[in-house]
Amino acid sequence: MWVGKLDVSKSPGPDEMHPRILKELIEEVSEPLAMIFEKSWQTGEIPEDWKRANIVPIYKKGNKNNPGNYRPVSLTSVPGKIMEQVIKEIICKHLEGNKVIGNSQHGFVKNKSCQTNLIAFFDRITSLVDKGEAVDVIYLDFSKAFDTVSHDILIDKLGKYNLDRATIRWVHNWLDNRSQRVVVNGSKSCWKGITSGVPQGSVLGPVLFNIFINDVDIGIESTLIKFADDTKLGGVATSLEDRDIIQNDLSKLEKWSEVNRMRFNKEKCKVLHLGRNNQFHTYKMGSDCLGRSMAERDLGVIVDHKLNMSQQCDAVAKKANMILG
Repeated sequence: MWVGKLDVSKSPGPDEMHPRILKELIEEVSEPLAMIFEKSWQTGEIPEDWKRANIVPIYKKGNKNNPGNYRPVSLTSVPGKIMEQVIKEIICKHLEGNKVIGNSQHGFVKNKSCQTNLIAFFDRITSLVDKGEAVDVIYLDFSKAFDTVSHDILIDKLGKYNLDRATIRWVHNWLDNRSQRVVVNGSKSCWKGITSGVPQGSVLGPVLFNIFINDVDIGIESTLIKFADDTKLGGVATSLEDRDIIQNDLSKLEKWSEVNRMRFNKEKCKVLHLGRNNQFHTYKMGSDCLGRSMAERDLGVIVDHKLNMSQQCDAVAKKANMILG
């Protein structure tokens, strides 16, 4: 039973049911919870408390007075999360058994990680540079990726990937009529309905997002790799024909975003030009030219235009010195 695996350090959701209480009363609550979970699975009905979330803004970087510099994390019902674990196991078993999620995805996938993402991508890129090729890497940035997932499109994709009807019904009802409020230092906003997105901080959110974005690389000729929504595209840029391939791929990605009601933050999409004799070509998404970057932070690792790790080493050393005092 998932109750025994609860992390008692986690915060409760709006129902204020703390994981420590559930864990300490495991003998008393296991059977009633099992009955509720079974009923929810059979009928597809979701208790209202499971569809509510307290949003806690987590500071990322930049101006602390800018709301855009905070990541919204959803604190949801602990019993609801236990049921999400059950549904997640069903979905993941289907995805793995049918090899649904493409090899380009390294986020929230069994036996993959940030490290496998970086190794797989830069093994390919550095080998091209070592052969004397010019290489262009485009770092893509989705605007509020998790928050803008279309529920209708997501449910359609669950059907296309042949998830069973009971699971699709449960997920549909779990997404439908959700509400949230912002909680900061004990102050609470009014409840607000949610019409799109998968909750960040939920159990099901990451796997549902992976399903939603899975088909983004269909028809892409360049090397594309993802860690959840962190996406980068790279390819040879030695000849005009090479650069046309990359540009065509960017146009395909722009089209995908339109069809799937997502948006790229084009100001944050940057091009890293690598290799000797690179022509520093200007790429476009729609009518917008993408900016050039001398270095990018890639899943926590600083990568510069010379593929030199000195900036990364300096950053790590500086952070270590701060910790050591």
